[in-house]
Amino acid sequence: MTISKKEIYPQLKMEIAETPGGEYIKRCFACGACTGICPVSRAVPEFDPRKIIHMAILGLKDRLLTSVLIWHCARCQTCTFVCPQDVRFSEVIGAVREIALEGGFVELSTLENMGKLAVVEQSRCVGCLTCVRVCSFGAPHVGDEGVAFINPAKCRACGICVAECPARAIRLRESEEDKRIAGDTVLNARVI
Repeated sequence: MTISKKEIYPQLKMEIAETPGGEYIKRCFACGACTGICPVSRAVPEFDPRKIIHMAILGLKDRLLTSVLIWHCARCQTCTFVCPQDVRFSEVIGAVREIALEGGFVELSTLENMGKLAVVEQSRCVGCLTCVRVCSFGAPHVGDEGVAFINPAKCRACGICVAECPARAIRLRESEEDKRIAGDTVLNARVI
């Protein structure tokens, strides 16, 4: 991968560090422990937390914020337990995603199609607040119109709101890595 001088935005690391959760990026010294333990990188080999942080530190703003890879992180925090510098990659990736959303680097329809964002079918929503109560991440809210909407910066595409919605007004596409993980699980079950 060749990097041209025009691609470098040196302030990116500081922009991430100033976003809540992103302050931990400055601790990283690229040891790779996060990638070694990451369950997503096993299912999606091109997903590499160390490389994502490295791109941020280098200032490759457009490459990083337009990349679909930043949306692959399950934010499971498995990497947090092995990081010698307490970088908290899942929080850093949350900050990166927020910058990508605010800067218009990603379309909401892209996230929906990738299975990374739950979507409320407004005509079916009855405003019962079930999604608001069951979401541990605070993504759903009921607006003035009396129907729910999902905050894309907070949605983790876990599917809890989808499963619990009594009106079946919320949907979530199955992501490609979910399909790969399910396939790996089936293959591993056969081997054992």
